[in-house]
Amino acid sequence: MDVIAVSHLSKRYDETLAVDDVSFTVARGATLGLLGGNGAGKTTTIAMLLGLLVPTSGEIRVLGHNMATDRFAALARMNFSSPYVSLPGRISVRENLQVYGHLYGVTNAKRRIAELASELDLESLLDRAAGELSAGQKTRVALAKSLINKPDVLLLDEPTASLDPDTGDLVRSWLERYRAETGCTILLASHNMAEVERLCSDVVMLKKGRIVDHGTPQELLDRYGRVDLEDVFLDIARGRTTLEAPE
Repeated sequence: MDVIAVSHLSKRYDETLAVDDVSFTVARGATLGLLGGNGAGKTTTIAMLLGLLVPTSGEIRVLGHNMATDRFAALARMNFSSPYVSLPGRISVRENLQVYGHLYGVTNAKRRIAELASELDLESLLDRAAGELSAGQKTRVALAKSLINKPDVLLLDEPTASLDPDTGDLVRSWLERYRAETGCTILLASHNMAEVERLCSDVVMLKKGRIVDHGTPQELLDRYGRVDLEDVFLDIARGRTTLEAPE
């Protein structure tokens, strides 16, 4: 069974069609890269997957649940991370994580927070106000928040943004290990093409709300005659077809 199944999904805002007839699936334990430039529809798609936005048309099923009618059954087993969504800044990192642990009904949240703090190097930050953290520190805390309930489905929007190369590599390694140990299904939106090549088994390329290409990283590289996904991304963003891409 596909853990995520998106069928003919669209979202319209007045005259703007932000997501236009998008369909894709993600199998258990797989990581799908959702790629595209600013305004391509990535964030809108993720918001609909989380039930934060109501689709104009189409269907989303997560873990077998229809997100239009039964989303709360799925949401308990999902989580989300974005460095662009701020946690309450006046309370400490520890208190933020305790709140989310309570919301998700985490058994022994104190122990889970200690585990995440150790694995993501957050021990020295736990008693600091979340609003006082640097961008990179906020990114790591956001990731810890997304893992508090040991989710079966993880939606990641730029999970290593603002991290230095060493910390970014540690986070990617941690995500790979978590997926291998738990069978977690991941949807990753990222502008870091090396990260996508490393983590993703499948890639959906979006442009102006539509899927313009889809395949494994290697399939896309072969199709465009490129050696890295950044050049494929530029080909698609600038409207070059596979036939126009250089050999």
